[in-house]
Amino acid sequence: MANLTLVQAINLALVQEMEADERVMVLGEDVGKNGGVFRVTEGLQERFGEDRVVDTPLAESGIMGSSIGLAVGGMRPVAEIQFEGFLGPAYDQLVNHAARYRTRSRGAVTVPLTVRVPVGGGIHAPELHSDSPEAIYAHTPGLKVVMPASPYDAKGLLISAIRDPDPVIYFEPKRIYRAFREEVPEDEYTIPIGKAKVVEEGEHVTVVSWGAMVVDCLKAMDELPEDLSVELIDLRTIYPLDIDCIVESVKKTGRCVVVHEAPKTAGYGAEITAQVMEHCFLHLEAPVQRVAGFDTFMPYYKLELEYLPSVERIAEAIGACAAY
Repeated sequence: MANLTLVQAINLALVQEMEADERVMVLGEDVGKNGGVFRVTEGLQERFGEDRVVDTPLAESGIMGSSIGLAVGGMRPVAEIQFEGFLGPAYDQLVNHAARYRTRSRGAVTVPLTVRVPVGGGIHAPELHSDSPEAIYAHTPGLKVVMPASPYDAKGLLISAIRDPDPVIYFEPKRIYRAFREEVPEDEYTIPIGKAKVVEEGEHVTVVSWGAMVVDCLKAMDELPEDLSVELIDLRTIYPLDIDCIVESVKKTGRCVVVHEAPKTAGYGAEITAQVMEHCFLHLEAPVQRVAGFDTFMPYYKLELEYLPSVERIAEAIGACAAY
């Protein structure tokens, strides 16, 4: 096995899928010659040529519209949007067209499109470069939304996304692009879209998270008393939601804390909380807790880390839920 960062795992998945299927191609701003802003696609254009790794104009609507046409025409495009804030200009194409073609055509036309998007804060980027919009796109029928929290999952989920017959938004938590390494098989493997993972088993409190926050949840768990047993679930897929995994855990622990980076109001944690209440009401020993970003735009550098859920805030919420 190779010991890879998240960036390297994504790159390896792209290489292997492009080698295995000539329909797979990559397009986006600076993805070719420069290898992308974060060098995720580095070396691909030299390896596969300019026809399969395409540097596009700075026009997200054009990138998305072209990708939809390519997908409908039989290709398997992997479009990169440089930062999550730049999804705005592509919203119409993505939500009103890519997501709807299967229904619009009564199943005659599908859109096997993967949209790679770096997300989240913590890297001191400027405005429109640090948001977490997963709840917006999870609210759109026809779109699948995934977000890996580790190199191993990053590779397996990306391969599944590329092979999926429908559009998948593949959010990449940029704060952990190179934060740590993990053993990643060099052989091909997939991780099913729609299946969560129990990262740590526990008995007293269930913690549900995804993306970079999973790493912070693990750190918070290290700060808790040794006799407090926490079960940590990494969603991996935002939509479709693996509610069965969450329900099974909460029925065991009787308590639940949801942690995410996006603003609290109408964040995806609200959906999880509602479903936990619907499925586990008679098993709950405490109100479901949410630890999230604040209801404001991501602030500039000096306050960025104040906005993000800290290890201390997460640990405090877990402790309060356990003590309720």
